[in-house]
Amino acid sequence: MKPLNFIHKIKKIKIDIRAYTLIFALLIIWLLFGSLTGGVFLSSRNFSNLLRQMTIVSFLSIGMTLVIITGNIDLSVGSMIGFISVIAAYLQAVMFPTFLPGLFPTLSVELLGILSTIITIIICLLLGLLIGICQGYIVAYGGVPAFIVTLGGMLVLRGGVLGVTRGKTIVPIEDSLRLIAQGYLSKNPGILIAVIAIIIIFLITLQSRTKKKQYGLEIKPLPYDLVVASVYSALVLGFVLIMNSYKGLQIPVLIMTIIAILFTYLTNNTRFGRYIYAVGGNREAARLSGINVQSVV
Repeated sequence: MKPLNFIHKIKKIKIDIRAYTLIFALLIIWLLFGSLTGGVFLSSRNFSNLLRQMTIVSFLSIGMTLVIITGNIDLSVGSMIGFISVIAAYLQAVMFPTFLPGLFPTLSVELLGILSTIITIIICLLLGLLIGICQGYIVAYGGVPAFIVTLGGMLVLRGGVLGVTRGKTIVPIEDSLRLIAQGYLSKNPGILIAVIAIIIIFLITLQSRTKKKQYGLEIKPLPYDLVVASVYSALVLGFVLIMNSYKGLQIPVLIMTIIAILFTYLTNNTRFGRYIYAVGGNREAARLSGINVQSVV
């Protein structure tokens, strides 16, 4: 009976072809451009550059996902990135070099640069948070459509960019800040991160099975889950090896991956994340169930 039960469980496994259509299409596009460029497109150098360039859009997409789920939109994210970027450049090139050495005369130039980068990042994160709160407050409590609010915010922030830069390039930027956007990890740390990620993948897989069994939910056969975890592990290891064949694992890609994991946990495993889906699914039902819809927005 056990082999029959196993076969019965295998038959219950369904593969959603539509969920993998984009992956198949992406692979076809890669192969097409790889053949047209004589293999240059599929080189580790090109993949490394493409991944590093897409991190900015990925960061915006991660945050925008939550906004869209609630039924809103934010047109100002691009202008806000530009405004915060010029603020960071202004802090590092104009403000901090003038007064940080006076505040910390005993620090070396390298330590002053690292301190400047840390303060710059904190200020810019707080500034982005403040801008988001202001626009979100107008949308949630002012009743103004998000399209209108963020469209106005986009124009204001564009004006802010011109006001700070005055049409000129702001330089120089500290090497420690440039490292975050353009730096690479050496091969050994990359392999270590891959090993840690693989261990986490298998632990999460086993923990998920335990929880489903604890709550009486139907679980897929253990070999199936192990195969899926092995495939993800192979992808992680392959990615790291490909990146190591060029310059190593990109620091911005690593940061983006960590942020994506944190936001995935936020949306799937926290009360606030469930509130976001509830508000986006049916705002009135969410309000009647006791969720502070305005606060969530």
